[in-house]
Amino acid sequence: MNIKDFLSPDCVMVDVRVADKITLLRRLARRAAAYIDVAADHIAAELLKREDLGSTGTGGGVAIPHARLPEVKRPFGMLIRLQDAIDFDAIDGQPVDIVFALLLPARPEGEQLSALACVARKLRDAGALKDLRGAKDDKKMYSLMVQD
Repeated sequence: MNIKDFLSPDCVMVDVRVADKITLLRRLARRAAAYIDVAADHIAAELLKREDLGSTGTGGGVAIPHARLPEVKRPFGMLIRLQDAIDFDAIDGQPVDIVFALLLPARPEGEQLSALACVARKLRDAGALKDLRGAKDDKKMYSLMVQD
């Protein structure tokens, strides 16, 4: 599975302004709802429920919030670069400025696990992160994220 299989150029946003993690997750849920035909409140609740289990802030200024939803038939992603980093309760205590939200089908299967692994692998690469942080616009950020 490739990231471009579940991330479209329309779902990449650069220099997003939000005050905190909860506001960000709710905003992402509203945007996702328009693409996957699932109620925004339901998406937000599932993302927040997952965060309650432990932060999806993976370190290095990156977070990969995700949720499994029965209504989702195939992985769906959104990539966001925040204008100002926010506290995300990340494992390293650092604020987060790169966020890849991932909505997955409820049944964990190889394809869904592969989607999460693809994103995590890409966002662990220091060079890729530097490039993503330097992208001038949504289009450039998308092309950097999906390149192998």
